[in-house]
This record gives sequence, C-alpha cells and structure tokens, in this order.
Amino acid sequence: MKQLRNLLAFFSLISFFLSWSQTATVRGVVLDENNVGLADVNIITSTGEGSQTNENGFYLIEIPAEREVTIIFSHISHKNSSVTLTLGKDDDYELNPIMNTEVEEFGEVIVTANRRKAVQGIKTISPKAIRLIPGANAGVENVLKSLPGVNSNNELSTQYSVRGGNFDENLIYVNEIEVYRPFLIRSGQQEGLSFVNPDLVQNVDFSAGGFQAKFGDKLSSVLDISYKTPVAFGAGLDASLLGGSAYVEGITPNGKLSGVAGLRYRDNSLLVNTKETETNFRPTFIDAQTYFTYKFSGKFHLNFLGNISLNKYNYKPLTRQTNFGTLQNPIALLVFYEGQEVDEYQTVFGALKANYFLNDKLTLKLIGSAYHTTEQEHFDILAQYRLGEVNSDIGGDDLGEVEFSEGIGSQLTHARNDLDALIFNLEHRGIYTEDDTQIDWGVKYTREDIRDRVVEWEVIDSAGFAIRPPGSEFNDQPYSPFEGPLEAFENIRARNNTVIDRVSGFVQWSQRDDWGDHEVWYNAGVRAHHWSVNDEATAGNSSQTVFSPRAQFAIKPAWQKDMLFRISGGWYHQPPFYRELRDSMGVVQPNVKAQQSIHLVLGNDYSFEMWGRPFKLTSEAYYKSLTDVNPYTLENVRIRYRARNNAKAYAYGFGLQLNGEFVPGTESWISFGYLKTEENIDNRGYIARPTDQRLKFAMLFQDYVPRIPDLKMYLNLVYNTGLPGGSPSYADPYIFQNRLRDYKRADVGVSYVLTDGKKTYPKGHWLHKFRELSVGAEIFNIFDVRNSITNTWVRDVYTQREFGIPNFMTQRVFNVRLSMKF
Repeated sequence: MKQLRNLLAFFSLISFFLSWSQTATVRGVVLDENNVGLADVNIITSTGEGSQTNENGFYLIEIPAEREVTIIFSHISHKNSSVTLTLGKDDDYELNPIMNTEVEEFGEVIVTANRRKAVQGIKTISPKAIRLIPGANAGVENVLKSLPGVNSNNELSTQYSVRGGNFDENLIYVNEIEVYRPFLIRSGQQEGLSFVNPDLVQNVDFSAGGFQAKFGDKLSSVLDISYKTPVAFGAGLDASLLGGSAYVEGITPNGKLSGVAGLRYRDNSLLVNTKETETNFRPTFIDAQTYFTYKFSGKFHLNFLGNISLNKYNYKPLTRQTNFGTLQNPIALLVFYEGQEVDEYQTVFGALKANYFLNDKLTLKLIGSAYHTTEQEHFDILAQYRLGEVNSDIGGDDLGEVEFSEGIGSQLTHARNDLDALIFNLEHRGIYTEDDTQIDWGVKYTREDIRDRVVEWEVIDSAGFAIRPPGSEFNDQPYSPFEGPLEAFENIRARNNTVIDRVSGFVQWSQRDDWGDHEVWYNAGVRAHHWSVNDEATAGNSSQTVFSPRAQFAIKPAWQKDMLFRISGGWYHQPPFYRELRDSMGVVQPNVKAQQSIHLVLGNDYSFEMWGRPFKLTSEAYYKSLTDVNPYTLENVRIRYRARNNAKAYAYGFGLQLNGEFVPGTESWISFGYLKTEENIDNRGYIARPTDQRLKFAMLFQDYVPRIPDLKMYLNLVYNTGLPGGSPSYADPYIFQNRLRDYKRADVGVSYVLTDGKKTYPKGHWLHKFRELSVGAEIFNIFDVRNSITNTWVRDVYTQREFGIPNFMTQRVFNVRLSMKF
C-alpha cells in the first residue's frame, strides 16, 4: 500500500511538471513613442517568468499555456505597460507594445534612448508623421524630401536625389526585400503612387550615405521599410479629392497567422488641371498590397509580400500659353495641340521570406521574389506654336496677348515604346549574435530578363522649313536651295532582348565595446558582386566583378552633455541596371562598367533639453569621389544615359537637422543642406552635374490650438536653389549651363480630431466604433509660386536664337480629407 502511495505521488509530481512544461511563446519588439526599439526593458509575468529586451528592443519569453498570464513591461524612463493573455499549448504570439515617456523632474539629463540606429547614421521617421504631413504626393517620400541632402523639385513625383546622386542610385527595401519601380516613366505626373503604402508601414529608416555592407550595390542612399505585423484587428479609411486608401489588419486567435492588406486609388487631375497646359486628362492609378506572416512554430516563420499596380495615363493636351522674359521685353509662347498620349504600366510583385530561429543566437533567412512589369508608352502629338512679344500696356484691351510673332513653327512627336521585364531574386541571409558582437552575411542570385522596343521620332518645322538633326549638313534656306532628303530632327529605333545574371554577397561584423568610460561601436564588412550581360540584338556579352569594403565607427563620450560622434565610409560600386546600359539611341551597350564612389561621412548627434522639452541636433559632413561615371541628362524624371564610363565627378556638402518639441506634445524639425557636385566628361573640365542643387532649406512643423487641442495644423515648407536645367537633349552640356529658377513650396493642412486614443466615447455613441476619426482641409502651394521642372526649347528661325521656355509645375490647390480607423 505504501508503495502504491509512493507511485501515485511520483505520477502526480510528473503530471505537475508536465502541466507546467506546456508553454506558449511571446515575442516581439518593445517600441518607444517614435516607433524605435527600446533597449533594457524589464519583462515580468504574474507567474514568475522574467526577461529583458536586447539593444534592438527585441524580446522572447515563455509563459504557461492554458492559463491567464499578465505580462508587465517596465523601464526607468517610461510608464509601465501590461497585457493579460491566455494562450494555447505551443502558441507563438507576437506582441509589440509601445511605451510612453513618463514625465519626471531629474537633477540631470538621463540618456536612455536606443542608440543602435543613431550609431549607424540611420534616420528614423515616424509613421504617424508620414500619414499626417500634407503634400501633393503624401507618403514616405514626401517626408524624405524634408531631410538635409535629399532634394526634389517635382511635387508630382515620388523620386528624389540624395547628395548629388540621381533617382536610380537609391535602394528601397520592404522587410529586407528589394523593390523596383517602372522603367519607362518620363514625367512625374505619370507616376501616380509610390510602391510604399503608408497605411501598412510600421518602421521607416533612411541612410543618406556611408551605409553598411548588408545593404545593396547603389551609390547614394538606403530606404529601409518595415511593414506591420498586427497583434489585433484594425481597419482604416482615408479619402480626399485626390483619391483614397483603405486597409485592414488582423491576427487569428492562436496568433499563428497575421496580416495586413491595403488598397489605394489616386487621381492626379486635380493637380494637373492647375498647370499651364489645358488638357483632357483622366489618369487612373490603382494599387493593392498585402503582407502576411504565418508562424509554423516558435522557430519557423513564413512571410509573404505581394503587390499589384495598374497605372493608366491618358493625356490629350489642348492649348498652352507661357509668359516669360523680362518686364522690359515680355515674351510669350502660345501652343495649340493635336493628338494624345496613352500610357499604361502594369506591375506584379511577390516575395516569400522564411525565417528560422535556430536559437537565441542564430537566425537564418531565405528570401525569394519575382517582379514583372509590362509597360507601354504611345503618343502622337502635334504642337503648333507662336513665339512673340506680349502686349504689356496695362490700360490696353489685349493686355497679355501676343501681338507680334517672332517665330512660328510646329513640332510633331511620336513614340511606340513597349517593355516587358521579369526580375527574379533568390537570397539567403544569416545573423549570429554573441553578447555584444553580431555577424551578418548573405548571398543573392538575380536574373533580369528584359524585352524592350524603342521607337521615337521628332520632326521640327520652323516658319515652313524643316529643321535638320544636329550635326547634319548645314541648311541656310531660304537664301540658297537645299536638295538633301528630309530627315527627322530626332530618330531613335531599337529592339533589345537583354538578360543579366548577377551573383552578390556580403559579410559584416559589428561590435559594441567600452573604451574606458566611453561607449564605442564598430562595423566592418565587404560586398562582392559579379554580373554578366547578354544582349540578343547586338550579340554582345560581358561579365565583371567588383568588391566593396565598408566600415563605421561611433563613440559616445562619457560627458555630461549627450553627444555621439561617428565616421563611416567605404568604396561603393553600382553595377549597371538595364537603364544604365541603354544609350541615348536606345541601344544596349553590354560593356558599361560599374560606377564607383568613395564615401567619407562625419556625423554628430547632440541631444539636449530646451524649454523643458527634448531636442536633437544632427549634423553630417560628407565627401564623395566618383570614377567610371556614366553621364546622363535629366528630363523631368526620365534619365537618359550615355552608356559610357567617360567621366569622373565629386560631391561634397553638409547637412543640419534640428528636431524636437517646438510645440509641447508634437515633433517638428528644421533642415538645412549645402551641396556641390560636378563632373568632368572626357577631360574637358568640371561642370555642374544635373543634380547640383546647392542650397536646401525645409521645415516640418506641427501645432495645435491651445484652447482647442483637437484642432491641429501641419506645415511642410521646402526651398531649393535651382538645378542646372536645362539643355536640349541633343546639346553639348558644356554649352548649356544655365539654371532653373529656385524651387519654393509650402503645403499646409488643418484637421479636427473627433476621436482618437486619448478621447473615447461610451457604448451607444456613434463615435464609439471609431478608434480614430478626423476631418481636415489641405492647401498645396499656399503661396501659388510658379516653380519650373524643365525647359521647352524653341528656335526663332529669324534670329537663330533658341529660347528656354519654363515648364511650370502645379499652382495653388485646395483639398479636403477624411481619415478614420476602427
């Protein structure tokens, strides 16, 4: 009997331990108010388990299954946060709590912010600011253009140049997956939508140079986006006169499947109808995106990112009048159009990402993606113009009208451009961490299969005489007869079937250490890239290999003032993408080499308090030396390369940004940048590059009415000095070095918050169902400044002069907006 009691006790003990061994896993990232991972957060459960977040804010804790467990998150400078969960056996639940700052009086400034991204020279942007800040193209890129070193003078475009680079030199990642944009788009008003959907965004990181080896092979910048992994159901809707967007997110009860999906529609006719050219214009831009995560277990997660985009651009210009010149000699260009442009861009993108957490130290990833785009650009447009003097008599009945014609002519442009591109990627990445050391590595295979037909020609007639192409035999009609054949002023015809195979890889090492009382961070790595180009049309092929070493060092001195110093640099390469291989005549040149750039970046962060509120001053100075440069011309957003590595260049400058709570409870910033970039083509001497935008000032400002805090205001202000703008596409850039006028723009938005997380209503009230609800109005280009993007070049046949007539951007536009979340 005694043995039986002992046996029952033994089995009871085993049963007790088995019941406790049935556990569930909770993991995630603890974020601060700026959605930055928070280090050293203590995590304690009501059942006695404990853990702590690492330097990136990541944590993992196991709790008993089938029991109600309360998890408490605590941090010395933040308010405690807690949640109660009941999970099933082997459930894997992701929880990303946001901890708010606790306001206390300290005898000295205590620095507790996460330094991981700051030491890497990465700027973190609040997703809330991205969704709220007004702009003609609101979104991530709209906010990026307010940063020092990031320039754009085209409010209809999402493209941007960074520290003297062009649009093709910027990397964009979404959850470590590289994304692409269409090839043929030549005008900002054709773009419609950025790839990045602001409704799906959780984190936004941006680096303007000196970035690590784990990022790819571009010369200028990295935009690293993280999409949400939801922890609860949510939905939202945003509608305005420019279009609308909707999203929904959720998670299954067992926490295994979570996802977010968004749908966007945009119509730019409200903006384009304010331009000088009167048109029949009805564009349609539609985009659908999804991001799902399925957790097979605590060790294995599978992610899917999908995107379908359809952009239709139907454009029928009617008339245009542009007044320019001086007060003493006013001149006008009056144009009557016939014909139309019909463009269509369809893109499909899908990616799978598998994450295997072997243990707390080792994470393995496998990423596969495919991008397919079919694009057509078809137009036939006849422009008949008059160039003449304008009546400036204030009391006259025909004030502002052309009363004497100096030039009469016509221009007929034609295009039948079609492109079909398929890009496939397969990549492995790994991360190993040991105490304060981290090693990252990766290897990637890319195949680009591109089929492209280019047919473009232009015929120019001035006063009844066809203008021959540049460099052809001189024609001095009507003084002497010319018996040669008629030729188009410009005639481009090519058919390319190009396949590019790439193999790239990287390895990098990161270390945090103490240097006496100071904290230091190191990072060093190297990339390698091998590619081969095969073009069927020219029967040409070529292969090359490049290596790119990079390094970073940062130190936080043990000073009373909160200062951080960093230096970074490396030898960067940009192997040519398809557009860089195609010359100005549309023909692929397989032997184009990778452009090279040596980066040196010096930076400083100074965090301090002013008016009893936190502020941060960030400053960076940079220098880039470029060799094997592939010169190009810039027309709106279309880049035409020479497809020759026959230039060298440099860029240097500095940037300052002050951000903080200028108004209590809000974040605003002011940016200033200086840039100089020049190139030397064929050793003819240095001239300004097409992106040489010398001075930049920008401000993002948020405010509210003190007595009515739910009435908020957002101001987006940008000033850029003029780009070297514009020369005809056929011209020698050494002759045309004139600049466009300065770019000045201010967008303002006003909204009234009916309800949000701080303002709730009881059940039964019609606002109870809304998590957030606001209505507002926006004014784009509030001062109605006439900004120009390019010049149209018109020849006066009598004086043989060529006039650069500015192509002006949008004028003042009013918009209304409704935003809601459930």
